[in-house]
Amino acid sequence: MTSDSDISRTDIPTDRPELRRRTLLWGICAVTFVVYLDTSIAPVAIPTIADRLGGGDTAAQWILDAYTLAIACLLLSGGLLGDRFGNRRMLLGGTGAFGLASVVCALAPSMGVLIAGRALQGVCAAVIVPLSVAALTTHFPDPTARAKAIGLWGGTAGVALALGPLVGGVLVSSVGWQSLFWINVPITVFARGAMRLSLQHKGRPRGGGIDVLGQTLFIAAGVGVTLALVEGPHRGWTHPFVLVTLAGAALSVAAFVVWERRTEQPMLPPGLLRVPEVFAACAVNFLGLFGLYGVLFILTLYLQGERGLSPIATGLEFLPLFGAMGVGSLTASYVAGRLGTRPTMLLGLGSICVGMLGLLSIPAGAPFAVYGVALALLGIGIPLSGGVVAIAAMMNAVPAESVGAASGAMNTFRQFGAVFGVAAAAIASPRVGDEVTSMSTTFVIAAVGALAGAVLTAVVLRPSGPRE
Repeated sequence: MTSDSDISRTDIPTDRPELRRRTLLWGICAVTFVVYLDTSIAPVAIPTIADRLGGGDTAAQWILDAYTLAIACLLLSGGLLGDRFGNRRMLLGGTGAFGLASVVCALAPSMGVLIAGRALQGVCAAVIVPLSVAALTTHFPDPTARAKAIGLWGGTAGVALALGPLVGGVLVSSVGWQSLFWINVPITVFARGAMRLSLQHKGRPRGGGIDVLGQTLFIAAGVGVTLALVEGPHRGWTHPFVLVTLAGAALSVAAFVVWERRTEQPMLPPGLLRVPEVFAACAVNFLGLFGLYGVLFILTLYLQGERGLSPIATGLEFLPLFGAMGVGSLTASYVAGRLGTRPTMLLGLGSICVGMLGLLSIPAGAPFAVYGVALALLGIGIPLSGGVVAIAAMMNAVPAESVGAASGAMNTFRQFGAVFGVAAAAIASPRVGDEVTSMSTTFVIAAVGALAGAVLTAVVLRPSGPRE
């Protein structure tokens, strides 16, 4: 039997490096597509899945939260697994496991199994995301080619987010909710095959590097807070379960901070968040995704419950949001290059704030043309205020060896923003029967968050002029 290392050396000749890099890029973009597709494809199917599998409102929240929470809790360690066991082995393994987890979701006979499958998808995604960027960095030595490859990677993520609601609506309406997960299988098979042919071994895996205790405490804190936020409105905030989970989360946070100061290989280097630019980037990404996922969750329930729209019609309603997000993802680097990172982030946050306030017109029965513009403003504001623009804002503030850790911290806050956004929206705008109450409260909270992010950005970040 031929080993993976033999395949990597012989299936694509070493004298054809351009073909190898192109094959790798296609494979990485394919797996990136399904990872980000699964963050936006599921919301339009929540009412249908809840109707078929049961479980109530809290279970519906966990369809989204299980995926994003797993990514948020494990993203900081995901890249380190490549150092410990080898980037090639972990990236191939994570891609294959993502496909298997998608099969589990598609065949799920109950809500509990589906949520477990979604969590497993998130675990795999937490490995795939950082290692896919690392693979592009090491396999594209030319700076210009590397920048184009990473730009295509980011654009693929943005397009996947944009297509998710529409693809999800079409699949749920025509084939069934299980097709949301079956679609991942052929794509992951292709992606793994392409990467298996083209990924090279880049040095030997290094020993150590995994902060097991820190990771355990981080997971305990994240899961504890999320459980309390999800269950609190239904069980009551003084219920023993809620109080115990909150206390456990608080103790885990305290123990995590103490441990990270003492260990030689911390998950999150002490003092990193005290760097103003890093703190601002993390906060802005948290607040941006907080608002986005709160809107996705509440609007899906409103459109399919109170207004009786089908999944495909719901996906079409979200098209301005994710279409604008796709355009913003593809153009964010260019805009930042022309205006500077600080003005670009302020522009994006202002767009989010105005868009959120514009969504207040929905309960008043405004036509789609009115709140479609508001959704588009929200969509384009997300990539202009966060993502690659926020990373650029951090670049000159941290040493080169800390850029990876700072980027990992920012993306972790980004995922937690999605988790808490869903939970906060369910608290601020609860459902009574099929009707969502106080939907405006969620929009106002998200607008205030974007405004706070803009103030923080204006105060903390140093002005940077546009490129000549």
